[in-house]
Amino acid sequence: MQISNPQSVIPKPLPLPLHHKITALSKEVKPYNDDNLTKKQEITQMFDNIAPRYDLLNRVLSVGIDNIWRKNAINELQDIAPQTILDVATGTCDLALEAMRLNPKKIIGVDISSQMLVLGQQKIDKKGFQDIIKLKLGDSENLPFESNTFDAATVGFGVRNFENLEQGLSELHRVIRPGGKLVVLEFSKPSKFPVKQVYFSYFKYVLPNIGKLVSKDQSAYTYLPASVQAFPEGKQFIEKLKECGFKTAKCKEQTFGICSIYTAEKV
Repeated sequence: MQISNPQSVIPKPLPLPLHHKITALSKEVKPYNDDNLTKKQEITQMFDNIAPRYDLLNRVLSVGIDNIWRKNAINELQDIAPQTILDVATGTCDLALEAMRLNPKKIIGVDISSQMLVLGQQKIDKKGFQDIIKLKLGDSENLPFESNTFDAATVGFGVRNFENLEQGLSELHRVIRPGGKLVVLEFSKPSKFPVKQVYFSYFKYVLPNIGKLVSKDQSAYTYLPASVQAFPEGKQFIEKLKECGFKTAKCKEQTFGICSIYTAEKV
């Protein structure tokens, strides 16, 4: 297996364009709360730790419904029939593999966790897609691509983990060509009874214990609900997309608001 640039992937973030408004989250949420590590370093460590059990836990914890969310997310790109796709925070490549339904010429998956990419590469090789899907160890907030390179970009359950959300969104805007499209799949917080009560009880009591049992890393699965709670979802996230240059940003709730699909265009 070969992954591009397997060196350190925690560069200094690029400066944001002056016209972008910067609105930092009021509280930074980290998996291990180690004062000696940045959020980016902790996220890398967390995903390297849980990589061997990541796919199993996804299926168990979501009862397999995460596959439906990914299908719905990729369906949002059918109208532009993208030939080049960037999948940021690609992990074990589930979303990149789902995007093969669009018959693109090239998909590049980027992630900061080398262990997740190892598993993703195994899936790609098994399906015979290695000539189309290429993986690269890299930082979502400092993407190693020229501006206006991709027809579309996707992020599946990854924007919550950006150390600097605005920087990451600005980089996505930069590398998408004019007329291109961004699709973000992310957890959200249901607001209606009784889904809200069941959801938060599950996140608080059930998920961390299953995560600890299967992955041996309880911090990773206490981080998940904390990061979902802190994430600026819905209208707030749409505003952030617009602040970072995207237009016609929209949100579609999935499964009673447990998850949301955001779409935005670059003009």
